[in-house]
Amino acid sequence: MGTTTPIATTRSVTGMPTGRLAVWWVIGSEIVIFGGLLMCYLMLRLKFPHWALNSSHTNTFAGGVNTFVLLTSSLSIVLAHYYAERKEELKAFGLIWATIFGGLCFLVIKGIEWTTEIQNGFTITSSLFWSFYYTAAGLHALHVIAGMCLMGWISIDVLQKKNMHRVELIGIYWHFVDLVWIFLFPLLYIAK
Repeated sequence: MGTTTPIATTRSVTGMPTGRLAVWWVIGSEIVIFGGLLMCYLMLRLKFPHWALNSSHTNTFAGGVNTFVLLTSSLSIVLAHYYAERKEELKAFGLIWATIFGGLCFLVIKGIEWTTEIQNGFTITSSLFWSFYYTAAGLHALHVIAGMCLMGWISIDVLQKKNMHRVELIGIYWHFVDLVWIFLFPLLYIAK
């Protein structure tokens, strides 16, 4: 008995496969969410220069390491897509899990960082800066977790040589998550 390809995978009214279009719609809605949050942050940051005092307590080294971790994980998902297109499922599977591991490293570093900040008295209610910091970084961390879960699910299909195109789709999402961090890192850590 042969397998059938879902119609949503093959139809294309817009000239773009439906799955890819759906991912771009999700990213568009996420841009609205993160864009609104970051614009509010920027407007308040410009109005209240004393926020620099609060941001000086963020751990720039941890933020920098996390930037490196996420950029490296972006490379591994690109390579996973490369091997998925060539039907080399074992290499694609391994690289997907390398990306998941990168996400896990990011979350562990973020957890250690937050634990230290909270122990030093910098909580979500300490000031408006810390409220934005924890909200923006926390929302981003939720997106990292969502991406890791989706990659785990997709990796099972990759091992079974099914739906290999989904590696590209999760890669697009993962690059968006990395791009958000590229905006968050300088705004929350570097701009002191």
